[in-house]
Amino acid sequence: MYKNITIRQVTVLITVLVSLSSFIVFAVFSSGLSAGRQVAVFIICLIINFLVVKFFLEKYVFRKIKLIYKIIYDSKKDKTGRELFDFNKKSLSDVNEKVMEWATSAKKEIADLKTLEQYRKNYVGNISHELKTPIFAIQAYLHTLLDGGIYDEQINVKYLKRAAENTERLQNIVEDLEIISKLESGQVEMEMRKFDIKELVSDIFMDLQPMAKEKNITLMLKEGASQAFQVIADRESIRQVLINLIVNSIKYGREGGTTKVSFYDMDTLILVEVSDNGIGMEEKHIKHVFDRFYRVDSSRSRKQGGSGLGLAIVKHIIEAHGQTINLRSTLNIGSTFGFTLKKAGKGD
Repeated sequence: MYKNITIRQVTVLITVLVSLSSFIVFAVFSSGLSAGRQVAVFIICLIINFLVVKFFLEKYVFRKIKLIYKIIYDSKKDKTGRELFDFNKKSLSDVNEKVMEWATSAKKEIADLKTLEQYRKNYVGNISHELKTPIFAIQAYLHTLLDGGIYDEQINVKYLKRAAENTERLQNIVEDLEIISKLESGQVEMEMRKFDIKELVSDIFMDLQPMAKEKNITLMLKEGASQAFQVIADRESIRQVLINLIVNSIKYGREGGTTKVSFYDMDTLILVEVSDNGIGMEEKHIKHVFDRFYRVDSSRSRKQGGSGLGLAIVKHIIEAHGQTINLRSTLNIGSTFGFTLKKAGKGD
């Protein structure tokens, strides 16, 4: 039965109990008065006591509870702005249930904020580390040259070249950060048009052939991919995606290995996969590879160069197309990156 008692009923009940208690106390100390006066005084005290206690409860208890309740439910309204929960008509058990539900939700939000804060700290730390590496290298080479190395023909040109290389690396990091910032804020407008993605991959293979040749890696299309694969996408953005994935495959591929691009017709979508038989990675790293500055092997990754933002940019570009990208990888066997694009129809 108590589960159906409302807040207002509790207020009245407390008021009556306090009033009756006051009457008992009054009766004890008013035994010398006549019966008529006692009744009159009792009625007056009861009314005054009732109003005072009710005012106190309404102002300092009920209103504060209702204020708390309102704060909790301000965000829980339907599309028309109508409150979905009528406080005055619900029982204490209902209120308690909803408050506990809100508390659980608030606890999760706090945990998410803590995770986000930790991510922010890690991100700032990673940026600082990535920027300091080329900056310190540039400083070291320039100071050596200023200290007399500029006159040493055996090192002056070599150190200037290395300083220039680190300057380019620094520029690449800043440019990649700018690209991600624009993608996240929606400042990059995708120019969607129809094109043959297999033809685009063939062009990229020609551009990257010298890089692949240095590691004796063969660039190839999947056997049987003779027909065209028409997609609707931003050609230049997808070009950047493919370059990043293929370059990544070459950098971490095995000497004498292969990098293969495959296409699969999935009715309304075209699945593109970039696979290799390189070093692969452990399961624990797979969910983080698209994070900014995440490196499976920090020492080896930095030797390979790059900003550490390539895969993060790839993910942002694919998501900007309303599509998804995923990774399958096995340590010492290889990796496969796969992403989808909208298939072009006959009328496109």
